[in-house]
Amino acid sequence: MRLSGRLRAMLVGLTAVMAATGAGAPAGAQDRLEYVALGDSAAAGPLIPTQDVNLLCLRSDRNYPAVVAEELNALLTDVSCSGAKTGDLAGRQFGILAPQFDALKPTTDLVSITIGANDSGLFQQALGCINLLPEPWGLSCADRLASGGRDVLAEAVDDWAPRFGAALDEIRRRAPHARIVVTGYGMYIRPGGCHPDQPVWARDGDYLQSVMNRISSTARKEATARGARFVDIAPLTVGHDICAAPEDRYLEGLIPTSVAAPLHPNAHGMAVMGAAVAEAAR
Repeated sequence: MRLSGRLRAMLVGLTAVMAATGAGAPAGAQDRLEYVALGDSAAAGPLIPTQDVNLLCLRSDRNYPAVVAEELNALLTDVSCSGAKTGDLAGRQFGILAPQFDALKPTTDLVSITIGANDSGLFQQALGCINLLPEPWGLSCADRLASGGRDVLAEAVDDWAPRFGAALDEIRRRAPHARIVVTGYGMYIRPGGCHPDQPVWARDGDYLQSVMNRISSTARKEATARGARFVDIAPLTVGHDICAAPEDRYLEGLIPTSVAAPLHPNAHGMAVMGAAVAEAAR
């Protein structure tokens, strides 16, 4: 069918207007932030309903990246994965998953990252700190890990620092215009603990939390040095640690009281973390 000159001119004009206004794309899509979430299980949310079809990563659709995306109306690409170490950002976790860095693009507007606990082996070592009986009937993990002038976990955190700094540099290289938000970890156990409710001796609980604090402070230092924003999760979780009443917990204990993995944030904790990260991203 041939078009009259007048109709052709009208269509050309309409096409120009549509191109200028973004018509033809989903409403508001061009204005939405492109958000990529990186990290380990503290970001992924293992066991919190509903879990992603990729069961390897134990990733929830109620984790803090999902909360951030909802609050900011952002387009989320969530590649956080339980068990991830810093090396898995650039390498294939489990030997098959794409590197998390592959999700980053020059058009990415926002990146969040929570990582470091698995690099130090902290969560694995925490299981060796369980003592059902009070002192002195048992063995102290603090005595085992920090003795003879050495602190094995503290050394592991210090060794991790430059690798994390290099990871932040790579995020900036791949997503040069993105706002980068780094989070620390929570206050998992209050000073002195709560044995026997949580079967970890007071000095062992204090030691484990000191390592967690060291990871967070190291992440803050590396983030600040590169102009990234840091969200301190610890103050948000004071009074909501594994010793709190079940209805007040943001972090689950060795035996969870809500649907979440042991020693991980639950859905309430993820909501609080997400709100804080969203605020930092604005």
